[in-house]
Amino acid sequence: MTAQAVTGLRSVAEWEKLFLGTWESSHTSDFLPRSKSLDSWEFYNLGYGIDANTAMYRATGKTQYLDRALLYVNNMVANARPSSTLGSNFKDSYLGWKSARPEVVNQEVPLYESYCWRYVTQLLRVIRETPELYSNSTYRTQYDRLLAFTEKNIFEKWYQRGANAFVYRARTHMAAHWAYIAMNLSLMTTDPARKATYTAVVNNINRDLPNSTSSLRQQMKPNPANSAAYFWSDVWGSTALPGQDSSHGNGVLAYIVEAHDAGIEWTDDDMRKFSATLNNVLWPAAGKYAAYVDGSGAGGGWWNDGLMKLGRYDANIQRRLETHTVGRNVQFYGNGALNMKLLSSAAAQ
Repeated sequence: MTAQAVTGLRSVAEWEKLFLGTWESSHTSDFLPRSKSLDSWEFYNLGYGIDANTAMYRATGKTQYLDRALLYVNNMVANARPSSTLGSNFKDSYLGWKSARPEVVNQEVPLYESYCWRYVTQLLRVIRETPELYSNSTYRTQYDRLLAFTEKNIFEKWYQRGANAFVYRARTHMAAHWAYIAMNLSLMTTDPARKATYTAVVNNINRDLPNSTSSLRQQMKPNPANSAAYFWSDVWGSTALPGQDSSHGNGVLAYIVEAHDAGIEWTDDDMRKFSATLNNVLWPAAGKYAAYVDGSGAGGGWWNDGLMKLGRYDANIQRRLETHTVGRNVQFYGNGALNMKLLSSAAAQ
């Protein structure tokens, strides 16, 4: 996208200072206990902590943040057990976890795992694509072990148990989590057969779902509230208003932003349309937030998990985020810092 002036925006160091203000407290009271839990539901919100620390590492290059994200992942993997011992309905040899939530008690839940593991695979990609990390034996050992675990006990497990049910999911945001995981794995795996499968999953979710007449690309329509913006429904094949809710829309954007940056499917023009969706439809004024992507309803203004990442392309969005009062936590601050790093890099080119 066109480089934009970044003068007058909060610096990476200023974002990092805000991040550090809550880094230890969120670690000890929230993310560390979740990472040690035997209940996979706890991994759902743990993903935010992994994303926060990975983003801050990408913004600053300081390995203390990378190490913290790796700690969380290593803790989860250490507690994975064979499905046959979990009492779930699968009873196979794949490693995993069960949930204690009442509605899914003692079940293995693909959503909880995929919601977290999209950010595990992003963390691993950062190691793979950063030469000083990949050539460091401490990080390389962890990378190799965690990638092998992920390929078998996250992707292969759910794909073999039933791709149409567990990977090509019934909602846009749930399928986007698997597109994100598969994309990252396709960029890391050394196995040609696995790479072909991962690439096919990404292409299918982007362009041609095997169990639907639609895809993420086909869902995107002109927004009725603003022709420069996108509208989409979370239901495959639907164009009915009000469309995707803004909260779960974060999951769609979390994937699409990284796919764009990897040069896969999503273009600069797409990013401009998504930016207009956030800037003009979902967030038409300070303190005013839509609940749905058609601009209707009263939303909460939580952009942390995907929508705010559009700030890496748009200095106006980044400027607005500086005074945004919703979701001020380590994920918000970490991605604010990464946005600024990437905006600055683009401006310098």
